[in-house]
Amino acid sequence: MGLSIRAYARRRGVSHVAVLRAIKQGRVAVEPDGTIDPAKADASWERSTDPGRTRTKPKPAAEKLRPVGEAALGSVRETLREQGLPSGGNVTFVQARTAHEIAKAHLARLRLQRMKGELVDRARATALVFRLAREERDSWLNWPARVAALMAADLGVEAHAVQKLIETHVRGHLAELAEIRAEFR
Repeated sequence: MGLSIRAYARRRGVSHVAVLRAIKQGRVAVEPDGTIDPAKADASWERSTDPGRTRTKPKPAAEKLRPVGEAALGSVRETLREQGLPSGGNVTFVQARTAHEIAKAHLARLRLQRMKGELVDRARATALVFRLAREERDSWLNWPARVAALMAADLGVEAHAVQKLIETHVRGHLAELAEIRAEFR
């Protein structure tokens, strides 16, 4: 037995305008005679209504939670797992909203850190490290020519031989350092 729009609205505890909106949006089906089957309409209403936007009395926890679409499940589960929250089985709307709020908080924190100058651009940091490493390498390559004569005088040996020996060892050490790769993650 079908109910009128106003009767269904009273039964649901909402205005008749809310029921009309639900019909227009396709969230509630109307029978061919223009009435509403309460069982079908209730099930459809529950499936298609965002619980965060309702003003009805709170329902028991088991009824409050409902599964969300498959598209974002992996992301939601990963976010919840990173925060140490349960994420097994079906992901509910509440869990999805929690994951969304966590993501928004992370983005806000990152924006704040960037504005404070606590975060740097990865490409800029890589370029800076490369430039500093090049300056360090050039400084080491010039060092044997500057100190070889002083060391040779202290040791009482030929300066050219000391410079060649120091250059050989410095170049070997720089070759070892060149194998190190900076990774910014």
